[in-house]
Amino acid sequence: MAAILGAASSHVPMNTSAAFLPADLPQTAPLQGPRSQTPVWVLLRGLSRESGHWGVFPDHLLRELRELQPAARLLMLDLPGTGTLRGQASPTQVSAIVDACRGELRGHGVGGRVSLVGMSLGAAVLTDWANRHPDEVEVGVLINPSLRPFSELFRKSRPFNYLGLLLLSLSRFSARMREERVLSLTTRLTPHQAVIDRWLELQRQHPLGVRNTARQLIASMRYRASRTRPAAPMLLLCSKADGLVDWRCSQAISRAWGAPLRLHTRAGHDLPLDDPQWVARAVAEWLRDRSIQGVGPGEWH
Repeated sequence: MAAILGAASSHVPMNTSAAFLPADLPQTAPLQGPRSQTPVWVLLRGLSRESGHWGVFPDHLLRELRELQPAARLLMLDLPGTGTLRGQASPTQVSAIVDACRGELRGHGVGGRVSLVGMSLGAAVLTDWANRHPDEVEVGVLINPSLRPFSELFRKSRPFNYLGLLLLSLSRFSARMREERVLSLTTRLTPHQAVIDRWLELQRQHPLGVRNTARQLIASMRYRASRTRPAAPMLLLCSKADGLVDWRCSQAISRAWGAPLRLHTRAGHDLPLDDPQWVARAVAEWLRDRSIQGVGPGEWH
């Protein structure tokens, strides 16, 4: 259901139901108090992708976080209908996906506030989580979000991109050809041969369901974020070469919320795959700047 990383490793485990924790942190130890002494970062993936698709990014992120938060842990959740949860029906409302993720956290004994990193659909889940349960979210990092109402001015220029991903899952192409086409749509800097075998293995272990892909797409299209900024501080990361989501959507969110925005000029939609080190450093630099400026937990500036 989830993978927990408690120490930097050379790779992310293929079996995402496995848990990896340092010896002094029991797997189900609940966090104490409203703000934990053990920072937990929760990673939320995008449309039809499972936690295994993060690639090496979690290793880079954990390494950077440990410089600031030595006891930090990462928890990579599969959204309902993907990965180890592929047997579940994916909700068609983002709020229901949030509720499922919160249940996953409780199953892992995680209480108190957590920090969230969400990409694409995961960014919508993060935003709804922070808005409806502000006492549970310490900070949020949104990667290439496409959130109504901010995206409405820019979606018209790319109306069939997400539909294209759905049609790929319906196609009769071989699994390798489908995954290569997804890579072409979502990446700009990643050599296909570097990840395609791993993606095929993920597909073999946890076959992608057309029905759940469609249900996740419906949830994404239905969701509408608030123009009012969430209670938790937010960082926006986006790719100017994103072929699925116009980067100006992140710019519009940044302006509405007063949230900092970092722009990558060459990466595609799957920014953590294209440049995992850049994303990890951007998060760490943001946290370090907040600390230097004396910004307290939960404060925006």
